[in-house]
Amino acid sequence: MALLELKNVSKIYGELKALDNVNIKVEKGEWVAIMGPSGSGKSTMMNIIGCMDKPSLGEVLLDGVDISKEPQKRLTDIRRDKIGLIFQQFHMVTYLTAVENIMVSQYYHSMPDEEEALQALERVGLRERARHLPSQLSGGEQQRVCVARALINHPELILADEPTGNLDETNENIVLDLFSQLHNEGTTLIVVTHDPEVAEAAQRTIVLEHGRVAREVINENFGKNR
Repeated sequence: MALLELKNVSKIYGELKALDNVNIKVEKGEWVAIMGPSGSGKSTMMNIIGCMDKPSLGEVLLDGVDISKEPQKRLTDIRRDKIGLIFQQFHMVTYLTAVENIMVSQYYHSMPDEEEALQALERVGLRERARHLPSQLSGGEQQRVCVARALINHPELILADEPTGNLDETNENIVLDLFSQLHNEGTTLIVVTHDPEVAEAAQRTIVLEHGRVAREVINENFGKNR
């Protein structure tokens, strides 16, 4: 069963079609990469899938619910309960420690649980850095905290926007290995990227051009390199 389906989705700003009649289906447990040049509609698509914007036309079905018809308050609830967001810019609260940044996400979902937050940090190899501020963490460590933060509320979908854009090769591989573990556990992953190596880690790549789906590429080597 598809976790996500975009049906004839368009996003129109005046005379500009940021997305133009897009049809995409993502199955539960699938790992999909979204690629395309600047202005191709990647960010617009991410905002719509992530319940941060609505399409001008078409339907967006998330776990069977057409989120394009939901009011803003409901979209906030759906994003909180079903989606884990990871960004290129880390968006950590600068005066909170790593574990406190994760607990903030718990607070907006249900109830903060420090031990659970520490376990999330342990999963990404950073429990010993739990009491460090963002300024005391490397870029790679901050991104791993963001992965832990995205996972803490057990979302059905991880939506990552250029998650390795600010990382060196070593930390990029660490993040991709974490994504591989999540995929093996059945998590659905959508990764927006400009990096062909990041896209090649996914099962399937959807390429956007001028707001349309130009092509889809199946990774025949998926799972062989990680």
